[in-house]
Amino acid sequence: MEPTIFRYILRYSKRQQLWLLAVIAVSYPFLYMSLDVPKLIINQAIGDLDPTKPPPSSFVVPLFGVPVLEVEMEQLWFLLALSGFYLLLVFINGAMKYYINVYKGRMGERLLRRLRYQLYERILRFPLPHFRKVSQGELIPMITAEVEPLGGFIGTAFADPMFQGGQLVIILGFIMVQDPYLGAAAIALYPFQMYVIPKLQRVVNQLGKRRVQNVRQLADHIGESVAGIVEVHAHDAAQRELSRFAGRLGVIYWIRYEIYRRKFFIKFINSFIDKLTPFFFFSIGGYLVIEGALSLGALVAVLAAYKDLAGPWKDMLSWYQQKEDIKIKYAQVVEQFDPPQMLDEARQDAAGSPDGDPVSLDGAIVAQRVSIVDDDGFRPLDGAAFKAQPSKATAIVGQGTGGRTELMQVLAGLLEPTSGAITIGGQDMETLPRSITGRELAYVGPNAWLQAGSVADALAYGLRRRPLDPVAYDGEALKQHQAEVAEAELAGNTMFDYQADWTDYGAVGASDRHGLEQAMIAALQTVDFGDDLYQFGLRGVVDPDKDPDIAGRILDARNMIRESLDDPELAALVEPFDAATYNRNATVAENVLFGVPLGDALAPENIAEHPYMLQVLGRVGLTGDFLNIGEQVAETMIELFADLPPGHEFFDQFSFIEAEELPEFQAILGRAARGLEELPDDDRRRLMALTFKMIPARHRLDLIDETLRKRLI
Repeated sequence: MEPTIFRYILRYSKRQQLWLLAVIAVSYPFLYMSLDVPKLIINQAIGDLDPTKPPPSSFVVPLFGVPVLEVEMEQLWFLLALSGFYLLLVFINGAMKYYINVYKGRMGERLLRRLRYQLYERILRFPLPHFRKVSQGELIPMITAEVEPLGGFIGTAFADPMFQGGQLVIILGFIMVQDPYLGAAAIALYPFQMYVIPKLQRVVNQLGKRRVQNVRQLADHIGESVAGIVEVHAHDAAQRELSRFAGRLGVIYWIRYEIYRRKFFIKFINSFIDKLTPFFFFSIGGYLVIEGALSLGALVAVLAAYKDLAGPWKDMLSWYQQKEDIKIKYAQVVEQFDPPQMLDEARQDAAGSPDGDPVSLDGAIVAQRVSIVDDDGFRPLDGAAFKAQPSKATAIVGQGTGGRTELMQVLAGLLEPTSGAITIGGQDMETLPRSITGRELAYVGPNAWLQAGSVADALAYGLRRRPLDPVAYDGEALKQHQAEVAEAELAGNTMFDYQADWTDYGAVGASDRHGLEQAMIAALQTVDFGDDLYQFGLRGVVDPDKDPDIAGRILDARNMIRESLDDPELAALVEPFDAATYNRNATVAENVLFGVPLGDALAPENIAEHPYMLQVLGRVGLTGDFLNIGEQVAETMIELFADLPPGHEFFDQFSFIEAEELPEFQAILGRAARGLEELPDDDRRRLMALTFKMIPARHRLDLIDETLRKRLI
């Protein structure tokens, strides 16, 4: 990576920066004229308001203080012409500022996209031992949050000094042209600001660096706590971790407090100086107007120009403060993302042919004095040497710290040896690109990692290295895709289409997705995972629009089961759902709903609290029955299970009530002795919930007779 932020900007956006500077230079004359026109309007177009004098009919128009044009027209028309010209200049200046700001923003975002892509790409090239030194809590915020300010600065790195500094020079030059004394007053305090502010800002920047470092440590602490939450609970270490976390928060608090004090002190100085300069204008300028050494129009123009001067000067100071902060942030990024022994970019990006094998790895595996030395000087491998044939099974045995894992990672091309070499079929592993080793070699380590997605995505992960079958875009989608590819190229991102088909079917002897699925099923059955996959499928949901064939076959299977149930031997074993019949093997809730609830509102544990369900029960006169049945169920459960220890298997098989809830229901029954109608609403709902959970064929409490079943239907 480039050592400084400015070298990085010039490397990737030099032409765009030069174009932007040229546009800014073009805007300077329009800015100067917009300052000069108000003076012309006051001194010439409005002029002397003495009614005894005839209005002028000839006017001299200067350009940059030099008379260039004499105009003969009525005073009113000259006023309107200058006013219109001033409005045109305002529009031109605004339009150019709009273009410059949008161009800066787009350029900054493009380079920020490039930088984030490069940082992530470098993470993928980190040597494996380096991941023991860094954590997700450090890397993730650096790519997401910490580099965000860099995007805003990249677009302004050269443009703001040129734009704001140019405006500053033009406005000061205009003031100097009107009167040198006023110009001197305008810049009198600038040297003080230029000397003091950077010194104060450097302290703020160092505090900012300490804040960032402590925030990273805070994120790392959170990550450690999440990863080790079992140990935290097991050893009652929560209070110690909270204390350590509070200490880190305290450090950040005091750093930020000091930053606020110093930052707002800098703003106080700038604001005071900004308000002090008009004092000189009013006093010195007023004196010069009274003495006749300065026209009133010139003083008004100077005051208006100074009002515009404050903005560029503040922006220049802000740019300087931002520059110092960005320099520190970028240096920290370079330090973190430039570890030694990083995988060469050419080996990461080399495109090997997925259809053929340009490099043969057939032949003996030879290790020649392979050694690995870590940062602490420990040697898990020291001079390992052997020769093995790939046609034979070879086992590497030894102690847990004997370097077995490191040797296998060296063989797979995942770890670079400190010394020595590994060759396969005469090919040096250190020279082979990932496109070869990733296709020809497989590595299964002790830890499994699965990306979010389906089982098929996890199984096919090793087959998706390059896009093979592009997506056929057309119409607006094609235009959008072309624009995205062009922008990706400008940002230095990969132009591979993620939506394309990346799967190398030929690598597993398949020609299409169906063949790949068959190969996956065969592989899963080989490792005794077939039954688990089948269970996953039964719990899945089929979209009939996407898979009409599967949906149709499921419906056919349903009809076949229906026909099979006509067999007298099976009919007694299965009770199918029937809208006109109460199903004794289903809960009361399932019989009432006659369907599967979507969401939690009508779930078994919540159905007794649903206002609509309570309204329906009241309308059909079942509320009292549900309360009576719930009371009897509670009495029976307490009588049967009160003496059983918590966790007994009978609670899972037969009880409606958890062991810890038995005392609560005993209290409810005590309150029910005064009458069910007197119970609080919460007690009534809990009793009714027991009724909803009843399964007559299983619980056999004889509380739901034929008459009640018909009423429930």
